[in-house]
Amino acid sequence: MDGLRVTFLGSGDAFGSGGRFQTCILVQGGGTGFLVDCGASSLIAMRRAAVDPNAVDTILLSHLHGDHFGGVPFFLLDAQLISKRSKPLCIAGPPGLAERLGAAMDALFPGMRAVRQKFPIDLVELTPGARRELPGLAVTPQAVRHTPGTAPLALRIECAGRTLCYTGDTEWCEALIPAAQEADLLIAEAYFYDKPIPLHLNLATLREHLDALRPRRVILTHMSADMLARVDTLEFECAADGLVVRV
Repeated sequence: MDGLRVTFLGSGDAFGSGGRFQTCILVQGGGTGFLVDCGASSLIAMRRAAVDPNAVDTILLSHLHGDHFGGVPFFLLDAQLISKRSKPLCIAGPPGLAERLGAAMDALFPGMRAVRQKFPIDLVELTPGARRELPGLAVTPQAVRHTPGTAPLALRIECAGRTLCYTGDTEWCEALIPAAQEADLLIAEAYFYDKPIPLHLNLATLREHLDALRPRRVILTHMSADMLARVDTLEFECAADGLVVRV
């Protein structure tokens, strides 16, 4: 398969706006498959789309809010008990990932951390500004502006000769420029149309800065009801659960 196949398994926000699953984007190409974020509903979304969890080699996490990483404990439990995973899994995300993931596992499935996994797990805590090689891909995270306790990152991802950028959840900040500049695909949060709200990006602000970003393609995601009511009127592509694009 030339280039990348990008499947929006989940394109929603934390509140189920539009009946959408929480953020979970499957990228396949270059001999690998990886998830960009894994919200709490992600395993359900994968089952509905007939995606084999064992086809996922890496999970990349933008930040540590439940609608972006809360599905990882469920993914790991399924890997151990249902999907019978044997090959390694890499989970990469912000500083503090190991502690927060362990706490989530303890809260959701007490005793789960004590169970010896039947497959290797490589937990990688990403350093903002530092390019990191992972199985089949490279990622350069940039620290952005969202809830501080979530260690938010925008992710610039290189795989199969293509470059993707995912903003994660963030208000506008200059760090989005190196993350997104001239990317083959920019997947951008557009939570509101033009209403300014702290810690989130609206479409009007994104428009103002596109000349600095110069992405080759833009797909909007993580939209509130305000944005979902406008998707048929917008000049941008908008994500929806089940959307598949080639990059």
